[in-house]
Amino acid sequence: MDYIFSARRIRGNAFSSEPGATRFLRVPANSDLVTPDHKIRKTDWVREVRDMSRHGPQDGGEAGDILVYIHGYNTRQKTMLERHRRIRSGLEGLGFEGAVISFDWPSQDSALNYLEDRTDAKQTAIRLVDEGISSFAALQRPDCQINMHVFAHSTGAYVVREAFDDADDRPAVAARSWSVSQIMLASGDISAGSMQSHNAKSSSLYRHCVRLTNYFNPLDDVLSLSNVKRIGVSPRVGRVGLPDDVPVKSVNVNCGNYYKAHQNDFDDLPNAAHTWYFFDKKFLKDVLMTLQGKIDRNEIPTRGHGSGGNLVLIP
Repeated sequence: MDYIFSARRIRGNAFSSEPGATRFLRVPANSDLVTPDHKIRKTDWVREVRDMSRHGPQDGGEAGDILVYIHGYNTRQKTMLERHRRIRSGLEGLGFEGAVISFDWPSQDSALNYLEDRTDAKQTAIRLVDEGISSFAALQRPDCQINMHVFAHSTGAYVVREAFDDADDRPAVAARSWSVSQIMLASGDISAGSMQSHNAKSSSLYRHCVRLTNYFNPLDDVLSLSNVKRIGVSPRVGRVGLPDDVPVKSVNVNCGNYYKAHQNDFDDLPNAAHTWYFFDKKFLKDVLMTLQGKIDRNEIPTRGHGSGGNLVLIP
């Protein structure tokens, strides 16, 4: 089964590209589509995800991992499901024993719909808070060792930042002592300048995680300022990396040389420089070791040291 919570509106008996109520879905492995018929009760969904996440010795209380995947703009629901399964199967093939779930926010299947997608992303970030962060924050107890992690791609990084910022503005959520363990951004479609230590928009993101890892690719043409489909906004962390003034818990991993060395492997992918992450085993191995947190960020064997204090994914 694949576990997804969706903030898309239902029209007829299908999900649309407009914001709607949150639904909790359990999708059979033999289904290529996500449909409203996959809805189950939230309490059952949360319990099943929690049980699926558990691994290792349990005599000291619950222990496990939950990874939340958040997709980017211009992502059809079918594409979201395919990438969700690539992440899950790729990590499981490398030894991951936890649960992978996805937050499916409404986005169009047209790259020309960039501005509307960002508006919907901001609007539905509240769903990630109300239905995701709050639910799992309520499960965190002294005897609960289930770690929650976030993997956000493209505009999914914007959703996460808005969600964390919103969470701190909500007394019911802010009153709880909550956090996620690892936040990983890949091709992050948020302003590099907004990620500085002193920027109020990102302070909650840093405050509520143990580590933030930013994977970026200087060859990412989707995030180029010259891309007219994106209306030419400021430099993005997924293309230029985090700025110098960031908390010590954050780290850049430059994937540019790795992508250049393996570019021919991704020739058949649309927007390959922006989407290759889902299809590469070495990248997923780096993600797995980041999730596990057993090795210092500077010693993860898939990485080397590059210029400007950045780490690099080794070709």
